[in-house]
Amino acid sequence: MNEVSVVGPDGGETIRLGPARIRVLEDGSTTGHRIGIAEITLAPHTEGPPQHRHAQHDEGFYVVSGTVHFTIGDTTHVAPAGTLAMIPPGAPHTFANPGAEPAVMLNTFTPDLYVQYFRDLRDMIAGGRELTAESTVEVMSRYATVPATDFA
Repeated sequence: MNEVSVVGPDGGETIRLGPARIRVLEDGSTTGHRIGIAEITLAPHTEGPPQHRHAQHDEGFYVVSGTVHFTIGDTTHVAPAGTLAMIPPGAPHTFANPGAEPAVMLNTFTPDLYVQYFRDLRDMIAGGRELTAESTVEVMSRYATVPATDFA
């Protein structure tokens, strides 16, 4: 029989990365690694990761509350609650919360391989290394992800 996963409002694996809190709701173990799902809470006035491209997975962001700014190449999209941004492989992107309120997003990874990226960042910080653009890019490189230097 297939196991079903039900994650309540206080469940999941919580990963704190500076001003961001990631709550992993599905790490791929229930879905045969076809999809991973996380809830990302960005504190007010928070920049996201350096703009980057994924080679092996689609990424989706659904804004649950607050307003997120998605930068895709040279274009910034202001995304209030209720907005969905789907990022296919190869598309340069980043996000930020420049506002005064926290922003919450539901984040999907298809397949799930990027869930481990958040765990690796957590472990890096726990090991005493600072969360910087350079250290973030280094961890991204383990997951077929490269900086979009043409838009840096």
